[in-house]
Amino acid sequence: MNAVADAGLIEPAVLNRPAMNPWMVMPLVAMAAFMEVLDSTIVNVSLPHIAGSLSTTVDQSTWVLTSYLVANAIVLPLNGFFSARLGRKPYFMLCLVIFTTSSLLCGLAPDIGVLLAMRVLQGLGGGGLQPGAQAIMAETLPRNRVGMAMAIYGIVVVVAPVLGPVLGGMITDNLSWRWCFFVNVPVGIIVLFLVYMILQDSPHHQAKGFRGGMKFDYIGLSLLSLGLASLQVMVDRGEDADWFASKFILGCGLVALIGLTAALIWEWYTAEPIVNFRLLKNRNFGLTTLGMLIFGAVLYASSTLLPLLTQTLMGYTAREAGMVLAPGGLVVLVLMPLVGTLITRIPIRWLLVFGVLANVAALELMARLSLGAAFDNLVICRVVQGMGLAFMFVPINTAAFANMPRGQISSASGIINLARNIGGSVGISLSVAYVKQVSQMQQVFLSAHATTLNVVYNTAVSQLRSTVVAAGAAPAKALTMAQAIIYRDVLTQSGILAYIHAFRLLGLIFLLLLPLMLLIKDVHKRPPQPVLE
Repeated sequence: MNAVADAGLIEPAVLNRPAMNPWMVMPLVAMAAFMEVLDSTIVNVSLPHIAGSLSTTVDQSTWVLTSYLVANAIVLPLNGFFSARLGRKPYFMLCLVIFTTSSLLCGLAPDIGVLLAMRVLQGLGGGGLQPGAQAIMAETLPRNRVGMAMAIYGIVVVVAPVLGPVLGGMITDNLSWRWCFFVNVPVGIIVLFLVYMILQDSPHHQAKGFRGGMKFDYIGLSLLSLGLASLQVMVDRGEDADWFASKFILGCGLVALIGLTAALIWEWYTAEPIVNFRLLKNRNFGLTTLGMLIFGAVLYASSTLLPLLTQTLMGYTAREAGMVLAPGGLVVLVLMPLVGTLITRIPIRWLLVFGVLANVAALELMARLSLGAAFDNLVICRVVQGMGLAFMFVPINTAAFANMPRGQISSASGIINLARNIGGSVGISLSVAYVKQVSQMQQVFLSAHATTLNVVYNTAVSQLRSTVVAAGAAPAKALTMAQAIIYRDVLTQSGILAYIHAFRLLGLIFLLLLPLMLLIKDVHKRPPQPVLE
């Protein structure tokens, strides 16, 4: 009977219906995941305060972000292995304890060295919360309700990164940057206690331990850790170090390429892999993992570029830029439960197609923005994108997990979350670098026309000079001031053109998801897949 259950041929709710209420469990584990995702962005706006408080440079303080992301990336794909060996509930609670304790120690850190060490520990603990929560949600409800579970999880993953900088700014301005970490402590203690009291593991999720002659995959772990750490450092620090002009970034790139390639080959063929990449042979899971990589890249890139555009070129404050993003989060909050119910009535591929097209439409709207765009125009862009995110995130995760064997859901969750995080890191870094490069190119092009040989330029300078003189400026300085005004306009115009090109390119990249989504099979008409060895 257990073998049949492990293969996913019997519905978990039928085999071993839990005494716990699933509608109590899901918000509980969602809160744990929310804390973890929030911590990836909550200190972004606090870095100058951290640098000043700990007597370090702002550049060094950015390792507060990098160290967390590196540790997080290493642990994400290992979720299935440690859940199986330690037990799903004990491992989830261990991650909560590590995350909460390290959050307290981060807030108490006396210098940058201690803070970085504690952020690594926090990333190691937090890395198990996100995939662990997703796996618990996917297994708590019957398979025909997985869509609703993914809707709740989607709210966490999409809304938390948006709230992070806004909440971090408010806490830093009104209290201290240390409270960005202290805020996790009471929440973590409460969630830990409730998880202990409410969450129950079926016999299927009990600890298997490290006995029975099982070999620990040291080679796979080493290759994966080295490759992921190098990749994360490269994408996070590449822009500041001028990318491959830096020997350090070039070295990180080579180590990441060699390490990840070797890890994938080793894990694919070894008898007892620490990360079961053979799950990618499952058609739906392979397609959705690739789709999540692209989805994460475009989502995080656009969510980074839009507030940058408003603050650098439109004069918005950080709070106002956050308000531009907020309505999109509200749309996601409202629509995701609706999408979770539509999944049982509409073929999943068509929901995904609609989600792709809505996201492309939102990016095209962003590409049509101008420097004079009103606040309402910016909000509309995010509202349309929020609608697209809801129709993408829930179906793509449902397609990945609905027919996944129970024994492999934890491993699958770690892999697909890793794909989204890597996509997000790469998307943010490359999109910011792209805007910078295109802006410089546009500046050269526009400046070439701002010469005394251009009649339009001469006319504009003459008119501005007269206006400046009329305003009371000395005639000797009026020409210089007029030229400075035109140069400022050249900079702003080159900047907005760069953002327009970036948004349009992101839209084209997102269109690559269409053929992938059309290849996904209807999850409610297929028999469960056998366990992939």
